[in-house]
Amino acid sequence: MRKALIIAPSWIGDTIMAQPLFARLQQRHPGLQLDALAPRWVAPVLRRMAGIGEIIDNPFGHGSLRLKERWQLARQLATRGYDSALVLPNSLKSALIPAFAGIPRRIGFTGEARYALINQRHHLDPQALPLMLERFMQLAETPGATLERPLPYPVLQSTPEQQAQTLATLGMRRPDKIAAFCPGAEYGPAKRWPAAHFAELARLLAAQGYQCWLFGSPKDHSVAEEISQLAPGCCLNLCGTTSLDQAVDLIALSDFVVCNDSGLMHVAAAVGRPLVALYGSSSPGFTPPLSTQARILNLELDCSPCFKRDCPLGHLDCLNKLMPADVLAACTNWIER
Repeated sequence: MRKALIIAPSWIGDTIMAQPLFARLQQRHPGLQLDALAPRWVAPVLRRMAGIGEIIDNPFGHGSLRLKERWQLARQLATRGYDSALVLPNSLKSALIPAFAGIPRRIGFTGEARYALINQRHHLDPQALPLMLERFMQLAETPGATLERPLPYPVLQSTPEQQAQTLATLGMRRPDKIAAFCPGAEYGPAKRWPAAHFAELARLLAAQGYQCWLFGSPKDHSVAEEISQLAPGCCLNLCGTTSLDQAVDLIALSDFVVCNDSGLMHVAAAVGRPLVALYGSSSPGFTPPLSTQARILNLELDCSPCFKRDCPLGHLDCLNKLMPADVLAACTNWIER
């Protein structure tokens, strides 16, 4: 393998969890040029990974076939001389472009009748590989081979120089103590700890000298504003006002992070910040925060995990009954008094 193309996932967290695969490929193939075909919204985290070369925009969203446009992009890629493609998503559509481009080795898991498209096929044993990280790492092995362990955790780069530049660009200064909150979750409300609970935690932390920085997409701005209004003077709402690159740097500056199960949870883990991850409708069994400094809070009610976007029972007890005092206690070792 000398020049390979990664077909990246469409989710930020999934892309971050693939970083150890990229590092292992480069370790095993010195001098490997590793490019990525990725949606523009995940490109910023790829830019923060060592060893990633060119990032090529993948303009095809969920459910979008657009065969003619895929063929045209594939023909452009065919001139680049890739000898291998690693197809990380399991969908049929994700395997079309490397096949159309005539890339000789097309590596991925069998799925969605991709037999003609993937020619170095791995067959998934979910019990042997329960974590997404493990499944991605398996693609570095010969099909059928045992996964080499131990597995490294994802790493995103955020240097002091990058952090200083981000602060300067945004006209910000770092306060003495920062608690980062990530109150959004792209999948749906059943993964979001209540705004009132975040606000109560912000008030408790403010009493100990912390400013709470709130991170998320423009979709999360309104819930972050609700938190800010419920905890006046305690929060800085940055949802939708920073780029993802800038959010990476600002999260890296924080003392610790409190987050829902979301892409930013994986950002916090990958920049080495202590974090408390709050789980409701989802489970940490497949995509947990990959860090030795992560603590998972999950009430493990009989009705959870349900994996629904909205609580099917209408009460959201899995998150409503996870109290701010419990989250504060989980942060105790990181709080400067």
